Amino acid sequence: MARQKVERKAIRVTVSAVPWTGHARRIEMTELATPTVEREQEIKRISHWIGGRIVEGESGRSGPVYNPARGVQAGAVDFATVEEVDRAVQAAKEAFPAWRAMSLSRRTAIFFRVRDLIDQRREDIARILTAEHGKVLSDAGGEVARGLEVVEYCCGIPELLKGGFTEQASTGIDVYSIRQPLGVVAGITPFNFPAMVPMWMWAPALACGNTFVLKPSEKDPSASLYVAELLQEAGVPDGVFNVVHGDKVAVDAVLEHPDIAAVSFVGSTPIAKYVYEKGTSTGKRVQALGGAKNHMIVLPDADMDMAADAAVSAAYGSAGERCMAISQVVAVGDAGDRLVAALKERLPKIKVGDGLEPDVEMGPLVTREHRDKVASYIDGAREQGADVVADGRESAPDGGGFFLGVSLLDNVTPEMDAYKDEIFGPVLGVTRVATYNDAVRLVNENPYGNGTAIFTRDGGVARQFQFEAQAGMVGINVPIPVPVAYYSFGGWKNSLFGDTHIYGPEGINFYTRGKVVTSRWPDPATSRVDLGFPQTR
Repeated sequence: MARQKVERKAIRVTVSAVPWTGHARRIEMTELATPTVEREQEIKRISHWIGGRIVEGESGRSGPVYNPARGVQAGAVDFATVEEVDRAVQAAKEAFPAWRAMSLSRRTAIFFRVRDLIDQRREDIARILTAEHGKVLSDAGGEVARGLEVVEYCCGIPELLKGGFTEQASTGIDVYSIRQPLGVVAGITPFNFPAMVPMWMWAPALACGNTFVLKPSEKDPSASLYVAELLQEAGVPDGVFNVVHGDKVAVDAVLEHPDIAAVSFVGSTPIAKYVYEKGTSTGKRVQALGGAKNHMIVLPDADMDMAADAAVSAAYGSAGERCMAISQVVAVGDAGDRLVAALKERLPKIKVGDGLEPDVEMGPLVTREHRDKVASYIDGAREQGADVVADGRESAPDGGGFFLGVSLLDNVTPEMDAYKDEIFGPVLGVTRVATYNDAVRLVNENPYGNGTAIFTRDGGVARQFQFEAQAGMVGINVPIPVPVAYYSFGGWKNSLFGDTHIYGPEGINFYTRGKVVTSRWPDPATSRVDLGFPQTR
């Protein structure tokens, strides 16, 4: 396909676009000042999904969507106005009474169809993820599978919403509890899991009887529209699930909208804090999951080959663009030299390239700007005293993609930027400490508390670690301890704002509110006025 160069300056251009519905039209978009990139001559237009149909944006603003493996712009996503966000909220608000009143049997039947359709189309979804995010196809398939587990969990919603009942709590009085949906709820999701994280939100929200407005990442938005079509095909009524794209304008419109009862967010810590503070200030229930700096402790007694395999997999999978990636290994005692040697031995074998190629293990980063920012930590670490064992810039594939090879930094100390910051790329740091207590101190003093792991053969030490570690998710000889769908996902400290984790039992509680009913059916002949405080005995 023919390509054209985009000048390195802010320009206003008119491009021929292919919207999601497949009908060609011409649109205007504003191109921000960026390094020169190649652009497909035909740009796919990505619009909103409101009230069960594609709704093209009217703001005149849009953002570029890239194919990161090729380094070319492949799409333009419409950015919503405040009025367009309101239109989506109103569609959800109008759909809520009927969806909430639908019997659990019918809602569950729809969810089983949703589950089957996602399962049948999982490869299609994975290819969309690889095209826009860059992760390899097998990793994209794994993302869909883990999201699907949450949908499967929500197929049991009749059991999950069961309340309690107490007969004869007092003479002739029964008491029972129920959980009811909130109304219109919203999700704001990150670029690194464009299918899975939205499923973590919309699946329990819809299963509980809420209606939903999704604001996905503008970097890779197409998967959300594909899933919207699957939900409609499965029988989800129009207006129950809506998608609006955009930037801060759309985010603020969601956070300020009076008809949105709750907001779920996954992203960086500064934005999570902003979302939590702004959302709660307008009376919303908010769960905001932030960033991470996940430490993996390796004790001298650990199986060093297993530990090295785990660290490499957890650090470089999805090019390190995971909130549960291991970005810092803490080697205790004489484990350091053996571990670094084992890590170094494995790095040249990792094949980096286009995620659609079957033998590629790691794809590009999502944008050129992010790739360059990640790469800057390599020089920064060297200047601050770390040893650069492997420099990913030297092993990155040639061509126009946003590639960076795997990097390994040794002798990283807590004062260095590479230790303090969430790099969110294929850069693994190794910190050396003398004792187990020193290692645990690093984990617990870190401002983040998303996940952590320990590798050891000593069960007593492992149990002590899970008792002491100040993090929301702990792995014992498991590098990425993402909980299964019937537990809940979430961190501590600056990795979580709010008091509720996502999906699982806590997800069901987040999207519902409790009600206790006290009932009596007395003989009218026994009725009398009694101004005293109610007694149960």
